[in-house]
Amino acid sequence: MWTKGESNGMKYEVKHYDQGSEWGIDGGRISKLYIGKGGITLCAYERGWDIHPKTEAAKKLYEALVKEYN
Repeated sequence: MWTKGESNGMKYEVKHYDQGSEWGIDGGRISKLYIGKGGITLCAYERGWDIHPKTEAAKKLYEALVKEYN
């Protein structure tokens, strides 16, 4: 399932499942995650880290998304 939204001017997309897997963040349910602002990628995970959260705001959003969907 995909969940898309916006928070504090940042857009996010999260692909999450009912159960965790080896490809999920920390073995959890999120297999893909994107956070961006103004065309700049601030965080990207696709079965592994491409870009760790680059800003404090992106880190806070990442933590909130993991808490809710992972």
